[in-house]
Order: sequence, then C-alpha cells, then structure tokens
Amino acid sequence: MKYLFTLFLLAAYSMHADAQGLKGLLNKAKQAVTGNSSGLSNDDIVAGLKEALVVGSEKSAGSLSKPDGFFANAALKIILPPEAQKVDNTLRRIGLGSQVDEAILSMNRAAEDACKSASPIFVNAIKQMNFQDAWGILKGGDTAATGYLRGKTTAELTTAFRPVIEQSLQKTDATKYWNTLMTTYNTFSLQKINPDLSAYVTEKALSGIFYQVAIEEKNIRKDPLARTSELLKKVFAK
Repeated sequence: MKYLFTLFLLAAYSMHADAQGLKGLLNKAKQAVTGNSSGLSNDDIVAGLKEALVVGSEKSAGSLSKPDGFFANAALKIILPPEAQKVDNTLRRIGLGSQVDEAILSMNRAAEDACKSASPIFVNAIKQMNFQDAWGILKGGDTAATGYLRGKTTAELTTAFRPVIEQSLQKTDATKYWNTLMTTYNTFSLQKINPDLSAYVTEKALSGIFYQVAIEEKNIRKDPLARTSELLKKVFAK
C-alpha cells in the first residue's frame, strides 16, 4: 500500500512538471509569434513608447520655439538658400551686410514661431500608435520613433507651419528685407533670382524639429537619466 502511494505521488509530480514545461513552451511560442520576449505587457510597451514620444517631441518643440531656438543653434540656424548665397556675398561687398543679417534673423524667428504649433500635432499622431507600431519602434534603430513621427506628421506639420511662417515673416519684416535684398541684387546681376522664402523656411523648420526629436530619442534610448518616469525606465531597460 505504501509502495502504491509513493508511485501515485511520483506520477502526480511528473504530471505537474510536464504541465509547467508545457506552459513554458506555450509562453515561448507566444513570444515568438508576437516578437515580445521582454516580459512586459503589450500595454506597457505601447504606453512606454507613447510616453517617450510625447516627452521627446514636446521637449524638442519647446526648446526650438524659444527665442534663439534656431538662430543660436549652429546645427539648425537657417541661412540664405543655396541659390541665394551669391546674394549674401554680393550685398555684403556693397555695404548691405546688416540687411542680410536682419533677413537671416527674421527667417529664424519665423521658424521658432512655427514650432509652437508642433506639439499638438505630434501628440495626436502618438495617440494613434498601436502595439505593432510600438514594438517595431522599440526593436528599431536609434531614431525609429523619429521616423515614425516623420511619416505620420510631415504633411500636417507642413500645412500648419506654412501660414504661421508666412505671417511671422511679415511680422518680423523678413519679407520686406528679402524683397529689398532680391531687388537690390537683381539690379546688379544679369541672372535674376527670387526663391520662395516661405517654402524654404518651412522646409528648414521641419528638418530642424525632426533633428531635435531624434536627439531626444537617442538620449532616452541610451541615457538612463533621460528616462524621466518609472514606465520609461522599465520599457527601455528591456
């Protein structure tokens, strides 16, 4: 009788071990299908990525929308368009350097004004992120999240930025300075030039804000001190 009871216990233990092993295999299979072996729930991953994008995009828009956000940033400062560089050189030679400087300052002020409208557009795009988007970003390169935002928001940002920049260029007299510069240059040059100033500044403003978002994303991925909440720490630590 004692011998039969011992066999029963051994059999029960074996069945339990097999069940645990099967459960483990099922979990591994599920992870293989979803691609998620981090131990985090899908909700954690999506929430963490959304928070990271909100933090990075709002910080970027906030820093660039301040006075000198573009103008004092050597990497982002907007200068005359490439096709107008000869305008710069020519007008400085004839003593109009101060007008050139005013035009450049005004272009940067317009870009700084436009960036004030970026955060709501970014946040709206972030709200639409699903698990597959988030997991792809988490496994992607250092700027995968920035690429996601670029794809989702460029058209809307362009639509929002262009009128703000046009209005700002008028407000800061950039259009006046620009027209004066082009008229003066075209007086001395046989090759007339007059690039679309609003389109140029809009393009540079968009490039600048995505450049800054990429920097913030890299910081969050690589620097634990940049992870400002427990959720960010948990998601990116994995």
